[in-house]
Amino acid sequence: MIKYLGSKRTLIPVIREVIRRIGGVRSVMDLFSGTARVGHALKAEGYRVLSNDYLTFAATLARCYVQADAEDVLDDARKLIAEFNRLKGAPGYFTETFCIKSHFFQPKNGERIDAIREAIAKKGLPPELEAVVLVALMEAADRVDSTTGLQMAYLKNWAPRAYNDLELRVPAVLPRAREGKGRAMCLDALTAARQLEADVAYLDPPYNQHSYLGNYHIWESLVRWDKPEVYGVACKRADVRLRSSVFNSRPRFAAVLRELLHTIRAPVIVVSLSNEGYLSRSEMEATLATLWDGAGEVLTIERDFKRYVGAQIGIYNPQGKRVGHVSHVRNKEFIYVASCRPLAEALYELAQTGRGGHGQATCLPEETVLRFRAGRFSIHGAGDGP
Repeated sequence: MIKYLGSKRTLIPVIREVIRRIGGVRSVMDLFSGTARVGHALKAEGYRVLSNDYLTFAATLARCYVQADAEDVLDDARKLIAEFNRLKGAPGYFTETFCIKSHFFQPKNGERIDAIREAIAKKGLPPELEAVVLVALMEAADRVDSTTGLQMAYLKNWAPRAYNDLELRVPAVLPRAREGKGRAMCLDALTAARQLEADVAYLDPPYNQHSYLGNYHIWESLVRWDKPEVYGVACKRADVRLRSSVFNSRPRFAAVLRELLHTIRAPVIVVSLSNEGYLSRSEMEATLATLWDGAGEVLTIERDFKRYVGAQIGIYNPQGKRVGHVSHVRNKEFIYVASCRPLAEALYELAQTGRGGHGQATCLPEETVLRFRAGRFSIHGAGDGP
């Protein structure tokens, strides 16, 4: 899958275990699906997954990894991908914009991306099959880009992988889940929440002011293939300045998240948030405690992870000189579980245990677990029973 800031790749085992321990779950809605990693993992577990993201490229990833089923699309996808891999390059919008005006890709690969994307557009494929081949192209381009994983800028010197030849691979599309066919939507989260209903709602909202459209504008243009006007050194889409998410606004974040939480139609809500986000742990716990008229239960699981690669590399000016110091290279991820009914004791056990090692779930010794019931709460230390 593509490189993505905020990807829950390393957190997926914990999320998956949380869903398992909730018990009785058949369906999960994912309102900020991003790369669809979480949805893909939950589909593999057999759950019916209902994914949503307001960005077109993210909804396309979900249409491939959540909605499309292997038995319906893979035979045709393999034939198409083999056909596209034989195409010669033909320079066009992509090459001019992202290989000449900017240097995200080597021209030889940009020319092939142009040729393949035009070929896909001419096919008039069914939506799920089109999503699969678009994801194959997106992931192939991701393997030969010259960035740190964000498209706000490209590297001053070419990344070694940028010299490799573009090659499409068949995405890891799963068979239909045991609990039913998944669904991918492209709506703002509030609209999707009004339309969807599931046993569990999973939320991974934006953490800060950085727009995912700005961070991944190339994928949006590649999937939409609308060849927009661009601006700046990074050749961002002109609509990056217009298509902002309310969840990227510090003054509005708390209120809109509260509205979303109260709109969701699910008896259990699981939220992933980082300590780098707009809300502190105590603020988030207090917000969740207001659900179901204060009669619900809230559990917080804390894990420690490396920050994204850009933070580990450091801060540089346009001339490539290091100009600042990164304040920290690790962060804390919080998984909040809120339920209108008592949570299983197995979930509290999960909060009090962890696995050591970099990039894996780690339970901090001083971690506390907060349990809210009917507006009251008690605090259990990591060594105490629930």
